[in-house]
Amino acid sequence: MDQILSLAAENLLSPIILSFALGLFASLSRSELSIPEAIAKGMSIYLLFAIGFKGGVSVASHGVDGTLVLSLLVGVILSAGLPLIGFALLRVMTDLDPLNAAAVAAHYGSISIVTFVAGTSVLQSAGVDYEGYMVAVAAAMEAPAILAALWLVARSGGAGKMDAELWREILLNGSIVLLVGSFAIGWITGEKGLAEIDAFIVAPFKGVLCLFLLDMGLVAGRGLRGGAGLIRPGLVAFGVLMPLIGAAAGLSAGVLLGLSAGGTALFMVLGASASYIAVPAAMRVALPKANPSIYLTMSLGVTFPFNLTLGIPLYVAAARAFTGG
Repeated sequence: MDQILSLAAENLLSPIILSFALGLFASLSRSELSIPEAIAKGMSIYLLFAIGFKGGVSVASHGVDGTLVLSLLVGVILSAGLPLIGFALLRVMTDLDPLNAAAVAAHYGSISIVTFVAGTSVLQSAGVDYEGYMVAVAAAMEAPAILAALWLVARSGGAGKMDAELWREILLNGSIVLLVGSFAIGWITGEKGLAEIDAFIVAPFKGVLCLFLLDMGLVAGRGLRGGAGLIRPGLVAFGVLMPLIGAAAGLSAGVLLGLSAGGTALFMVLGASASYIAVPAAMRVALPKANPSIYLTMSLGVTFPFNLTLGIPLYVAAARAFTGG
């Protein structure tokens, strides 16, 4: 418990978390502070490229083995299975109809790449190593949750669109293309490639992450203001409970796969996080009648702040305790 409290206190006072808190405060207090959309987009591109590239370099050094393949498979299974649990909980804990419950549940099977990046930053600060191929696992966990949500809607008698536009949104989503592509570049070029651009993707990384999370705080605050009447206590409780369930599933997966403490912690982060980029875009195509004010506020306004402030330190401490790392 002391380790968890110590890590949580250190995390809460880190520049990354305080930057998010500043953005959240500015938005909730209706400050005029804002970051131009083009700059926020540029920071997102930078972060995705940097984390993907470094993950590819790590795989080039480590090599492909059975654990990597099994990790990808387990990630896909988790992504498809967690929405089923989320849907059942939402139907019990809230008054959401099946369509909106499925849309919300899809976000909790997919992943938040920014939460993943924040998790890697916490691990690096704590001096905990992790498997670089967890970036590939993150990419693999985007799509299955969307397909699971469509199955839930169809099973409930609703109508979900499964057409070429949806498949394009799933497979060619910009964040996934960039993450997988930069991962491939890092894998191909290896340590030599990293040495060539080290000054660009290593040293500035945390500074850019701070500014990006400042913008995320602004966005989360706007979501909380806009969805205040829709997000009732049952949904808030779900937004905290579901990440813990996903983290427990990720912990089990990491331990069974024999991953390091860092790799297990990142599996927990992936299981606990909720998408606010890829899945909302897919839901607009597949389930246009679902209310985005609900699912976006849940993922970005409730679960994202919880994971960022308290969840990640808890996951790291649990992973270290269970793996002895």
